Amino acid sequence: VCAAAWRQPPSRQRTGGCGERLGRRMQDITGDRGVLKEVIRAGAGELVPEDASVLVKYSGYLEYREKSFDTNSMKTLPLLLSSGSDSITLQGMEVGLLTMKKGELARFLFTPSYAYGVMGCPPLIPPNATVLFEIELLDFLDSAESDRFFALTAEQQDTFPLPKMLKVANTEREFGNYLFRQQRFLDARERYKRASLILCRRFSSGDEQCQIDCAKLLVFLNLSFTYLKLERPARALAYGEKALEIDERNAKALFRCGQVSNSKFVCWVKRLHPAKTQPQ
Repeated sequence: VCAAAWRQPPSRQRTGGCGERLGRRMQDITGDRGVLKEVIRAGAGELVPEDASVLVKYSGYLEYREKSFDTNSMKTLPLLLSSGSDSITLQGMEVGLLTMKKGELARFLFTPSYAYGVMGCPPLIPPNATVLFEIELLDFLDSAESDRFFALTAEQQDTFPLPKMLKVANTEREFGNYLFRQQRFLDARERYKRASLILCRRFSSGDEQCQIDCAKLLVFLNLSFTYLKLERPARALAYGEKALEIDERNAKALFRCGQVSNSKFVCWVKRLHPAKTQPQ
């Protein structure tokens, strides 16, 4: 209720500033009350690591202004922002995101030193303004660990612990998925190929090899679909067949091959169901 009142003109508010009343019930996450936080909906999993890439929806409000001065909440697919870079311009948002988990929706108050400073940002932001932001963390990718991995030599990469290597491959695949949804198919392909490269270099046995194969299957399926979008059917078919080498009954892989070459699809059906292809 008080957050809504924050945006109402002073004549409609009760005695006492709403910012002060709202701030009293919020958590001080900086120790100097420069960034205050209230969780609206809890998230799950790990906190956002430093230098991660984050997918967020946000709206910023000035006190006594009902309309947001900055928002991306109307976009179907918001831009991926990189913490620790110029893509996040407010120090308060940078600090706040590091306290959030995937799926969390939170409300923050940023004092001027964590927002737009003493001068503000004319004409939208007046001098010395405290601002309210509502932020929803849709997803994040630990891109910093991935970048560190690819900065290593091939020999150093091969000694990386398997769980960390699989995490890097998954991060690259998730990056590719984000780019694919934006229809940036060439960029998505490069992310998928980076994931494929490290997975195909690692050989193991038993349960570890099963984990690697499961990760490779997802990447091969995505590469097959991406090459279809790029109108390169031969490459799409090649990756569809790679997926079938891992799981010959995988419905998506069969479908991808069928999209490219109906004759190839029929060959796989005959192999899987020979009885159905014999004369009755």
